[in-house]
Amino acid sequence: MSPRVKKFVGLVAILAFLGAYVLVASKVGDYVPALWWAQGIYYAVVGILWGVPLFPLIRWMNREG
Repeated sequence: MSPRVKKFVGLVAILAFLGAYVLVASKVGDYVPALWWAQGIYYAVVGILWGVPLFPLIRWMNREG
């Protein structure tokens, strides 16, 4: 697969994943207690975790061949 096609496929996958992730994270966030520290912890963790599943995809997009 050419690098250009890989980057396009990766872009579409990233956008689809992020759209679904935002929807799920916001729905789950509705169940977090209305305490500032609980919401702060939740959104800090959720704000960091979105990148973890994307690392292999980004690595694949930038690999030669």
